[in-house]
Amino acid sequence: YYNEEVTTKAKEVWFSDDCIFIETYDGEKLSQSLKWYPRLAEATEVQRTAFRLSSMGIHWEQLDEDVSFKSFTYKDE
Repeated sequence: YYNEEVTTKAKEVWFSDDCIFIETYDGEKLSQSLKWYPRLAEATEVQRTAFRLSSMGIHWEQLDEDVSFKSFTYKDE
């Protein structure tokens, strides 16, 4: 049984060369390194913008990739 309370909701998603960023509805800006997501790191801009937001995170159907909102709170080690 998987039960995870997610309070982060993204209103905007964008990329730099090595990071993915979200802005929450509360105005918080969070980022995650693309080193954890090689398919996104190698994707074209068109592929990166073809995502769907869900209650748990971001999904790229064409890339078969998912990034949870919770992962944006992890420390990058």
